[in-house]
Amino acid sequence: MALFGKKTHLVGLDIGSRTIKVAEVADTKSGYSLKNFGSINITPGLIEEGELQDPGAVAGFIRELYKSRGIKEQNVAISIGGYSVIVKKISIQAMSEEELNQAISHEAEQYIPFDISEVNLDFQILGEAESSAEQMNVLLVAAKKEMIAEYIELVQTAGLNPCIIDVDAFALQNIFEINYDLPDEAVALIDIGAGKTSLNIVKGDSSLFMRDVSLGCNQINEQIVSSLDCTDEEAEAIKIDKKQKKMSPGEYSEIISSVTTDWCEELRKALDYYYSTDPEDSIQRIILSGGGAHISGLRELLASELSIEVENINPFGTIDIESKKFEPSYLQHMAPQAAISLGLALRRVDDK
Repeated sequence: MALFGKKTHLVGLDIGSRTIKVAEVADTKSGYSLKNFGSINITPGLIEEGELQDPGAVAGFIRELYKSRGIKEQNVAISIGGYSVIVKKISIQAMSEEELNQAISHEAEQYIPFDISEVNLDFQILGEAESSAEQMNVLLVAAKKEMIAEYIELVQTAGLNPCIIDVDAFALQNIFEINYDLPDEAVALIDIGAGKTSLNIVKGDSSLFMRDVSLGCNQINEQIVSSLDCTDEEAEAIKIDKKQKKMSPGEYSEIISSVTTDWCEELRKALDYYYSTDPEDSIQRIILSGGGAHISGLRELLASELSIEVENINPFGTIDIESKKFEPSYLQHMAPQAAISLGLALRRVDDK
């Protein structure tokens, strides 16, 4: 797509179905420095499973967030995910990047469950396949053109220039790579959002396996609504306010236990599938991000159910932060939710 302006700097804009996050990161001689970060909660139902239900209202929230943070830069990087995006590692006949550019549509048809004319395709050559020197591994990315067009229009309606459209899992991998040095370990990056969870298994700077599953914090809200016969907005307030009186701690704990147990089962299925394709590369660690990382007891339950060490991501670890400019307790609380926006903010307009 066309790139706007001469500067390479981009603002990372993470458009979630419950919260929109924005981040600016400067690349200085001494390393990365946080210029800006903020978030805004949006009305439930405006975005459902990645689909924009009311783009005009979402654009209004983006403008409000920009204004509250005093951000002037209009060039942004955004990301998408869910079932409209397919990311798959494939093995094909070895060829040059130029040759693959010509052949990618044909190669992709057997792996993409959509009409090939309805998607935008991208790829990254990963290197020689393990099975044969005549084959090469390729990371294939396909995204529905309709979804991309909707998000481009949304960002432009908000008065911004969409320069890069990334994939949620890749943005998360970007921020992980600058904060963690685990070249020999397979690590599962799990981002639990409101409506979906992204799983990306990485080793070094390579993605080994990627999958999105339809589970997330909305399931907690749904059970609260069912239990109390309240609105979705009231359920969200109950979930956030630890001192609320509308639901007893015991009832709330039961809901959390039920939902997180379901999450563990779905994640186990995804991990079992990964092990069936690559049985020798065991996962050593799980790094959690997204709003679900705040759920009490989730880390312990995942660690127990999956027998893997689990921790919340710290996306600010190697980024210099001016303590006078940002409230440390706020950044600490928002850290898991900030990861994707920070990963997007690392991108530059001349990136592939």
